[in-house]
Amino acid sequence: MTPFVAEIIGTFLLIFLGCGVNANVSLNKTYGNGSGWIVITTGWALAVYIGVVVAGPISGAHINPAVTIGLTVAGEFSIYDAPKFILAQFIGAILGALLVWMTHYEHFKATEDGDTKRGVFCTAPAIKNTALNFFCELTGTFVLLFTILYFTDATLSTDNTIIGLGSLGALPVALLVWIIGLGLGGTTGYAINPARDLGPRIVHALVPMKNKGGNGWSYAWIPVIAPIAGGVLAAWVAGLLQ
Repeated sequence: MTPFVAEIIGTFLLIFLGCGVNANVSLNKTYGNGSGWIVITTGWALAVYIGVVVAGPISGAHINPAVTIGLTVAGEFSIYDAPKFILAQFIGAILGALLVWMTHYEHFKATEDGDTKRGVFCTAPAIKNTALNFFCELTGTFVLLFTILYFTDATLSTDNTIIGLGSLGALPVALLVWIIGLGLGGTTGYAINPARDLGPRIVHALVPMKNKGGNGWSYAWIPVIAPIAGGVLAAWVAGLLQ
């Protein structure tokens, strides 16, 4: 598996499972309908864990353009590899969202409210305030990348043996995304990832679905630009503190 393919698969798993949690909680006649915010934030955290477990050993599991750009600004990633990683992330996000639509097809049909259907795919502000919504997405992504830049490998090397956490080494980033969702996510839905929001939003716009409402394009730039700004700011601040 190449890093490009790993980023596709890792982001696919993130979106398939994460937007799948949204669908299970929000759409009518699912067993998880109405189970609430704790289920959503926990599900997204575990979706990140699965994506990182699979892609991490091959690509480092950015699975987020804001992370790729932030790491590039921080000098931790090659600027020449960044564009293909971002492309892979968007491909994975679109494929993941498409599969969520397919697996929950009957439940989309059973749900009348267009905003609920759109909310399976992409984020929207709880209270619309452009400046504040932008700031919330920026700060959430700032916390994400700033913390990632301080992660260390949990390994101990001896002469012939490396002792580490294996797949459990992906757990810190899952816990990080969980607390961001719990602490900061209630204002905008914490996209904190341009591919996570824009890729599924494109799928929502393209798939046939009755009463699906608008696509929220007037808001769509915020969960794209604000996470990138937050990632770049985190890289800059971390560099100043070194």
